Amino acid sequence: MDQKIIEVINKLTLKEKAALCSGVSSWETTPIDRLGIPSAFVADGPHGVRKEQQRASMGNIFQLSVPSTCFPPAVTLAATWDCDLVYQIGKSIGEECLEQEVDTVLGPGINIKRNPMCGRNFEYFSEDPLLTGELAASYINGVQSTGVGTSLKHFAVNSQEYRRLTSDSQVDERALREIYLAGFERAVKKARPATIMASYNLINGEYACENKKILWDILREEWGYEGIVISDWGAVNDRVKGIVAGLNLEMPTSNGIRDAEIVRAVEAGVLCEERLNEIVCQTLEYVFRCAKLRKENKGYKADFDKHHLLARKAAAEGAVLLKNKEFLPLDSGKKIAVIGELAKYLRVQGSGSSRLNPRKTVSFTQCLDAEGIAYDYASGYSISRDTMAQGEIYEACQTAADKDYVLVFVGLTDPYESESFDRTHIDLPEAHNALINEIVKYNENVVVVLTAGSPVAMPWLEKVKAVVNVYLGGEAGGEATYDVLWGKVNPSGKLPETFPNNINDVLSSLYFGKADPEYRESVYVGYRYFDTARKSVQFPFGYGLSYTTFELSEIGVSKESFKADETIKVTLKVTNTGKLAGAEVVQLYVSEIAPVIFMPEKQLRAFRKVYLQAGETKEVELELNYRDFAFYNVEVNDWTAAPGKFEILAGTSSREIKLRKTVTLEGEPLSKVADYKEAAPSYYDIAGVGEIPLAHFEALLGRQVKEPIDYQNRDADFNTAIGDLEGRWFRVLMRALVKKFCTAVLSKQATETDKKMVRMGAMDLPLRNMYASSAGAVSYDTVEGLLLMLNGHFFRGLKQVLKSLRQKVPKKADEYLHD
Repeated sequence: MDQKIIEVINKLTLKEKAALCSGVSSWETTPIDRLGIPSAFVADGPHGVRKEQQRASMGNIFQLSVPSTCFPPAVTLAATWDCDLVYQIGKSIGEECLEQEVDTVLGPGINIKRNPMCGRNFEYFSEDPLLTGELAASYINGVQSTGVGTSLKHFAVNSQEYRRLTSDSQVDERALREIYLAGFERAVKKARPATIMASYNLINGEYACENKKILWDILREEWGYEGIVISDWGAVNDRVKGIVAGLNLEMPTSNGIRDAEIVRAVEAGVLCEERLNEIVCQTLEYVFRCAKLRKENKGYKADFDKHHLLARKAAAEGAVLLKNKEFLPLDSGKKIAVIGELAKYLRVQGSGSSRLNPRKTVSFTQCLDAEGIAYDYASGYSISRDTMAQGEIYEACQTAADKDYVLVFVGLTDPYESESFDRTHIDLPEAHNALINEIVKYNENVVVVLTAGSPVAMPWLEKVKAVVNVYLGGEAGGEATYDVLWGKVNPSGKLPETFPNNINDVLSSLYFGKADPEYRESVYVGYRYFDTARKSVQFPFGYGLSYTTFELSEIGVSKESFKADETIKVTLKVTNTGKLAGAEVVQLYVSEIAPVIFMPEKQLRAFRKVYLQAGETKEVELELNYRDFAFYNVEVNDWTAAPGKFEILAGTSSREIKLRKTVTLEGEPLSKVADYKEAAPSYYDIAGVGEIPLAHFEALLGRQVKEPIDYQNRDADFNTAIGDLEGRWFRVLMRALVKKFCTAVLSKQATETDKKMVRMGAMDLPLRNMYASSAGAVSYDTVEGLLLMLNGHFFRGLKQVLKSLRQKVPKKADEYLHD
């Protein structure tokens, strides 16, 4: 440990040590001026920098942010399958952080896309932990190459927005390790993020922010993590337990309330001061490093024009050509109709804390105007409503009737996907589907441009000539869409997630969006379920077309039999057999021929994006190790692979396997493997079950699931969500009042989607956050009085509330900030 930090620790008072364990504002760590301890500044990401233009007085309330480059969100970056490109974007974001004097950007978000309905899926990479972990590592390494820190989030098993601050993710150990932690593990080991953000939810009965198994035993002891762990904003339940578990920093400020809890715990002998010192030392290393970097880069200027071009490139490479009946790319000089308001107001990002202020947004129609391309436009629908208007559709059909090309822009509008709420289906707005169904009656030359942050159903798919999924394109999304449609860029995007036929085909839909979600599907997430169950899909994981064609050939392995301590090199050739330059993604899956435990049919274990000129052939080499053939063995609490035969599968999607090679793992049979064939047979025949019986899941879980809480007939406590206030008249009244007036905290620039997000989020807010995230606007005593009122002691509680409101609560910011 640095001698300077040891000296500082020895000079700190107990109160100051506690103060360093939480922020002083929404975005700043606590400075201690008398000892020269600076404050570190963090800002939201992850697809750009969202630094608020003025200091927020109460939590995260979405003030207008400083303009920055809006790169495509994670879902679009994931569709590039290009680690080098993601690295460059991370580096560019780091450079903009240097200009804005931001020490750490809060990203990347890498939660697994367990279900397409998660409202925040646009902010995450993939349903697959390998793709997720590789892209996350590239992003982190890119940002941190500039010296700026990252915050890998949300750790962990945070796969829904509903009741996200109080829900308990009930997940078996294999799924936890193989699906939900594996991406984090890869990113931590390959990129060493400066910070990791612990999530809101509980994991198997323990809040993530105080979960010693997750934050200490696994993260630090097993993975060797050396950075700091911060809470998601307002995620802390028990600060003292968090210190013990390894949570360094509570964000935002709880106005000294939790600091006092730490002091009392040390003084009472409940918390060891040596443990507190360890936590504070790690935090000091972080803030001193941040201060040094900020000083060295004072006055740094980022190249925003260069970053816009990079955003354009990323959006084009993330576009996925889903269908093309030899219709694209478009020819010049033809009559064109552009239909759909999303062409004029293309969604560039999702809604929520990641929503930044783009520096230079270019829509599709603006791009066509700049390029001098003539077109006729009709709105077809309004992005401000879901229902169709016959007049708009009629105008669109008339506009499209005599055109050579009809470009129809449809997708999910802002209110459909956002932080704080989930979708309830995967359908497009009614007006969008109706528009396409009518237009094809007037003109068959329809190209659908789909803009959405997650999968949608396409009931009109067979009626159109082509479909290009541009996801969310960032600030240059309009230009990138032009590049792809006109063939300036040959599309090479591949789906980082499965597009199901309907939401009922997704096994997890039966258990998604509950107050305490049961992850009954275990390891059968995404293609791991669909391919094992032999279930048809709209588009499989890894799928994407090109304007050229490719061929994979001549697969070979460095050894056909290998031992546990050996690696296998897999080689194959990729040839561009078409007439245009393009890129193909080689995807390597592993399939165990005779597994000793239930197992997905195949699992992605390596990939490489290869750029080829027309007629060019390149050899690709990918490496596999023991872990790529292993599963997490709960009997020995470690990764083990059973000796035997495995197939190595090379393909261009999880359903398009082109080459196969069998290899043999040598060794003695495993002495201990859990056998669930009798207690949980559905996992061994996933194709033959419509749902997982509760008893089978509990056999995997090793315990009974949590009983549903009867909120109407139990006392409310600090962890009761406002949306769960039921029964007594004052509970119903308080819930209604919060829902009605919660948007008052928003800035004047807030959109209707922002307001919806805040209303929905307010219902998920536990009562403790009224004091813990209000920067002193609401005191602990006030909330304690409200609890009395909610639990039938109305007048006694009212008396305490009134008394607390008369008392002036000191502000932590006033004590520690002197600017």
